[in-house]
Parts: sequence; structure tokens; C-alpha cells
Amino acid sequence: MAAGEATKGTPDGGSNGHKRTDLKLRVPEQVAGGAYANSMMVQHTASEFVMDFAMVMGGNGQVVARVVTSPGHMKHIVAALTENIRKYEAAHGPIGPRPKDE
Repeated sequence: MAAGEATKGTPDGGSNGHKRTDLKLRVPEQVAGGAYANSMMVQHTASEFVMDFAMVMGGNGQVVARVVTSPGHMKHIVAALTENIRKYEAAHGPIGPRPKDE
């Protein structure tokens, strides 16, 4: 796989939604380095969720990325995150509670 590309298995839109296909994603150069965030806010309406990822230091913060998605996609995001945290903790041990100063 070339730099700037990512491959992910994804539901193919079939009737059961469980068949997986490969999806190649091009990662634009301006986002390839990622953005560090140590805080997140979530808001929602009846039709979408808005996630603001922020870098907060010393009482000041700045949003570094905003993701807007549908309720259905949000549910899949939460399931994927839950599964990946389970795998992470199985490999590296439990993630401790958040420190009180965060």
C-alpha cells in the first residue's frame, strides 16, 4: 500500500450488512500527520452528531478537528471504538481512570 492510503474492511451495503469488502482510502497530505487532541465535545440534533476534538492546555483550548456524522454512523463509530478499546486492553492492560485535573 502506498503512503497516504489506508485500507479498511467495511460493510458492502448488502442486505444483511455483514459482508465485508476492502475499501481503499486516500489520505490527503494536509491530514496525513493527524491532529493531537486531549479533549472532545459531542453535540447532536435529531439528524446528526458533531464531535469537536480539541487541544486544551492551561485553561485555553482550540478545536483541531470537527467530525459531523449521522446517528447511524455514530452508533457504528461507538461500536468500533468499544471493540478497539477491548483489544487494546487485552494487549496492554486496563486503561486507568481519567486523572481529576483533565
